Amino acid sequence: MTASSVRVGLVYPELLGTYGDRGNAVVLVERCRRRGIDAELVEVTAGTPLPASLDVYLFGGGEDDAQVMAAAGMRSGAATIASARDAGAAVFAVCAGVQLLGTTYEAGDGDILDGLGLLDLETRAGEGRLIGECLVTPARTTGLPVLTGFENHGGRTTLGPGVAPLGRVTVGHGNGVGGVDGVLADHVLGTYLHGPVLPRNPALADHLLGWVVGTDRLPPLDDPLVDALRTERLADAMLTGFAARRRDWHLNRG
Repeated sequence: MTASSVRVGLVYPELLGTYGDRGNAVVLVERCRRRGIDAELVEVTAGTPLPASLDVYLFGGGEDDAQVMAAAGMRSGAATIASARDAGAAVFAVCAGVQLLGTTYEAGDGDILDGLGLLDLETRAGEGRLIGECLVTPARTTGLPVLTGFENHGGRTTLGPGVAPLGRVTVGHGNGVGGVDGVLADHVLGTYLHGPVLPRNPALADHLLGWVVGTDRLPPLDDPLVDALRTERLADAMLTGFAARRRDWHLNRG
């Protein structure tokens, strides 16, 4: 963390922000400020070199063409991201962002392209899209509760040996391989959950901030509206029978 403030970097928001993932950056900044921690949101527009001075690097989701465009700039900044992480910065990636962190991913036209190589994972296109509410149960050692989010992607991400997932999927698909979602490594956290995911799961936001400010126990915040949202989304994800089919019909009809 810099001496003056927590710098939350939103990387290429015009390319990687399909499902409101900007909200993740807003939540991190706001949760810092509510605790008296100075924080600022830094937008890194496409075509701009990635700065080495960020405390959090946020990569959102994006459509195929946008993902390909974002990848070139991100690959050129791979060494910067790796060095910043080694120095204590956190990397948080959602959907396409997760795919770009790996060694390779399959573009919409079938070409296999290089990722950043930050983690040993690869993504290939699958049959059909994975759409709907998703619940993920992180490993008990993380101290995180069940996570709720919305997924909409066609990629299937395989983690390499020794690479841990964020958690196991109990509803939905996640990575689409092995019954798990995302990835969890040293100061790197990735997930297929949109929503945006951090407004839905404030404990996950605080987990990331804990890496940056150097504590496992941030002072709790009173969040009745957030708690109500979590309760609603958890209940919706666990619908079964006709109610679940009606929900899924609404999700898939467009």
